[in-house]
Amino acid sequence: MSIKMDHLDRLANDVFPGRVVRKDLVRRVKVGHNVPVHVLEFLLGKYCASDNPDVVEQGLVVVNQTLQENFIRPDEAELAKAKVKFKGQHRIIDKVEARLAENRFWATLSNFTDKWVHIHEDIVKRYERLLQGGVWCQIDLIYNELEDEKPLRPFYIKALKPIQVAAFDIEDYLAGRSRFSRDDWLDLLVRSIGLEASQYDLRAKLVSLTRLIPMVERNYNLIELGPWGTGKSFVYREQSPNTILVSGGKVTVPQLFVNNATGRVGLLGMWDVVAFDEVAGLELSDTTVVQMLKDYMEAGSFARGRDEIVAEASTVFVGNTTRPHTQLVRDAHLFADLPKAMIDPAFLDRMHFYLPGWETPKLEPQLFTDHYGFVSDYLSEAMRQLRKRTFVNAIDAEFALGPHLAQRDAKAVRKTVSGLLKLLHPHGEWTRSELREYLEWAMEGRRRVKEQLKKLAAHDFSKTAFTYVEVDTGREYPVEVAEQPEEDVVAEALEEEPAAGVSGGVDAGPAVLPTAELIAAGESRNVEFKSTARLNLHTNQRDPAIELAVVKTVAGFLNTYGGTLVIGVADDGTLRGLHDDYVTVGKKGRDGYENFLTTLLDTRVGRAAVAHVSVSFEAVDGHDVCRVDVKPSPEPVFVTNDKGDADLYVRLNNSTRLLNTSDALTYVRQHWR
Repeated sequence: MSIKMDHLDRLANDVFPGRVVRKDLVRRVKVGHNVPVHVLEFLLGKYCASDNPDVVEQGLVVVNQTLQENFIRPDEAELAKAKVKFKGQHRIIDKVEARLAENRFWATLSNFTDKWVHIHEDIVKRYERLLQGGVWCQIDLIYNELEDEKPLRPFYIKALKPIQVAAFDIEDYLAGRSRFSRDDWLDLLVRSIGLEASQYDLRAKLVSLTRLIPMVERNYNLIELGPWGTGKSFVYREQSPNTILVSGGKVTVPQLFVNNATGRVGLLGMWDVVAFDEVAGLELSDTTVVQMLKDYMEAGSFARGRDEIVAEASTVFVGNTTRPHTQLVRDAHLFADLPKAMIDPAFLDRMHFYLPGWETPKLEPQLFTDHYGFVSDYLSEAMRQLRKRTFVNAIDAEFALGPHLAQRDAKAVRKTVSGLLKLLHPHGEWTRSELREYLEWAMEGRRRVKEQLKKLAAHDFSKTAFTYVEVDTGREYPVEVAEQPEEDVVAEALEEEPAAGVSGGVDAGPAVLPTAELIAAGESRNVEFKSTARLNLHTNQRDPAIELAVVKTVAGFLNTYGGTLVIGVADDGTLRGLHDDYVTVGKKGRDGYENFLTTLLDTRVGRAAVAHVSVSFEAVDGHDVCRVDVKPSPEPVFVTNDKGDADLYVRLNNSTRLLNTSDALTYVRQHWR
């Protein structure tokens, strides 16, 4: 089976040779063997690192044979010991942990189930991680029948080769990152967790990437609830050996914190990330669990019958929702499926980010990548090293947080931004537009928490109108969430002041910046990008839904303070041009395209409204783009939907919102008074 390497595959192999692997091969072998992913990736990198399909197929045969002969399952430990004795020497794959006892070093082989295997101190010196929790290795074991120690300890490690990363150079990783654009690096990370980046837009990529923030950010608290089958727990089970996934069942204080009987520290003191899967089914042993967890999530430490223990484990709560999120928002709140003991405002306020799991599509075959991504153990070690760094103050040079963000809100936002910068810009270089994207995403995730807390305890959490301010211009921008109450949408739309390039009141016009500068600045409340206006790039067919999206955006600008729509530019600012769309209007080029847009708007919003819209074309870096400048309308503009009904859209932050009948009446009465 072969794949066509694209530019990102070639770049990844050039910059990180031996540290990337074809992810489709991992899935292919994983089906037949219950083996840690990093073990599979080690073998695939060794035997299948080729573009030649014949070499790959031959390598897969060797990989499967190696796993059958050398990988030790715990229930086959005695058989493996017999093989070593009968053959005198045998190669196995197992986890090795070294310790100093009886004035010499001994190795514990996990699945081989032997704690007294001889290992030379030179090997321990070479691979110090053997002393720090153990490493999966390829081991050459020998059997010495002359051993006369009691109890008999006949097994010796003749040689070993770590399968997990035994040595990691963070500077090499940072230097490698500098050779990628932001978008290429983002796509490489998405592919590294097994997903095909080309199937996701920027927002969907951020959803997937946010799942990794707990791995790079210490003491980070994340919750994701949504439909089943979207891969919520996958990265915590497979991506990193430093993460543990607790699936349902009873959770106790000794398990999480300290066992007073043995003095053994629990999961939060041992792992980088403790993820609770199927959180709705968690059975909490007593109320003390939630109380101690609440304290830990705030302070990063715990004490129970001994000195205070400082820990850095992040906590993740993932689970399925019993009802669509829209119904939960309408009838209850987005935390409704948590165990009753967890629906405590003080506990939930510790959550730094609520990831909207309902935005993630169910995992289908086309969503998995067949391209190269980082070897999981290499990436997990990079993330572990990045936990030592912080970018929590990165926003201060460009932005300030608005007055409705309390101290806990600000902390959450800063930690989320820091995590995204560690993942996407570990080398410390980013643009203002990129930083703005991360800030708005971080504020959205925290505001989603606050909006639900407002439902549970309105008096304590009444301030949810999140905004941020540009330090150099003093302009303030709101950040909304789709799940906030509609009455808040109306209130914020009415309270907003025009943003950059827009004067006040209904006489305001669209953004006045040159097109190239608009694109460089990125999307905002009064600027939006669309790759096409009618062609679906996935189906390569004309799509009425895409046409309607253009109409909605224009109507939103008309009904607020105006704005500019640029067609031929992707959400992330990448120039795509209008070539694909031009094909749909025949050979008429710009003239035909302008006629198509004018007719579309005339049909959907009416000729009077179109009088406030100006369509122009411009070549930017060799790509044709269409600029649609929209002045605010002196009267309400309604969009005729497919049922013939009239809908009112308004513009908030960088999204367009549909108002229900009651809110639309309120907005019309107050906006055009």
